[in-house]
Amino acid sequence: MSTEPKSEAKSTARSIDRVVRAMTDDASFRVMSAITTNTVADIVKAQNPPQSEIERVGGLIVGTILVRETMSPSNRVQGIIRGSNATGTIVADSHPDGTTRGLVNLPAHASAIEMGKGATLTMMRTLHGGKLHQGLVSLEHSSDVSQALMTYMLESEQVKSMIDVACVTRDNQVVAAGGYIVQLLPDLTDSQLAIMTERLADFPSMAHLLESGQDAMHVLEELLYGMPFTQLGASPLRFACKCSHMRVVASLATLNREEIGALVADGTPITLSCDFCRKDFIVNPEQLRGMLCES
Repeated sequence: MSTEPKSEAKSTARSIDRVVRAMTDDASFRVMSAITTNTVADIVKAQNPPQSEIERVGGLIVGTILVRETMSPSNRVQGIIRGSNATGTIVADSHPDGTTRGLVNLPAHASAIEMGKGATLTMMRTLHGGKLHQGLVSLEHSSDVSQALMTYMLESEQVKSMIDVACVTRDNQVVAAGGYIVQLLPDLTDSQLAIMTERLADFPSMAHLLESGQDAMHVLEELLYGMPFTQLGASPLRFACKCSHMRVVASLATLNREEIGALVADGTPITLSCDFCRKDFIVNPEQLRGMLCES
């Protein structure tokens, strides 16, 4: 197995983010590997989180993408970290078209999201018809995103998995991000499990692989070194927001009639900003007049 560095990870690189999927020919393992450097960097740029949160934000984004790709590729999946003592939340919002966005929300009294008792990771996916499936794990004893994701997969999905996600920073800038998931399938034998367990025991950390400039396919091939496998596909990944002027106007419908009436009577254009991408939208109050009509 070779893990010689290909090149030093650089923040100026803009290669296409992607996820690759494979299964061993003996149906013992399914593996996903993703490089998400640009996606994470763009989300961090839009959110401008505290330095202390950048790596955690990146890890959650990568992990949410991998959970969606593994368990629910045709559904929207959100990963949410909630800090203890109401110290804030981190949200990763991954969609079937390969786009992902993120949100970091810290209250005025908090300079960082606290881990420990009361901190949680929630993974939530939106099923067809709008029904939600979610699972929650505690971050009381570990703030490691990879470990939390493995616990979630085992407890909420009943799927044994090995997961490693990482975000590498330099001078407070994201220079690389990515991760992998090795899913144990029902036909797995004890001998096959022993081989993979030994492989992962000596396998370089994802952070090391990222710093060495490895791409998603190389990581996958190294994970499955010596094991015949079939590549199941590959898809591009990128940062993109789902906001629109129409959705902004629709959000104002949650106001009561008196509040909407006051906005219409005032006549001053309303400027609203998307929490995810920070794009500003200007709404003409006349666009709200129809909301005052009796239904």
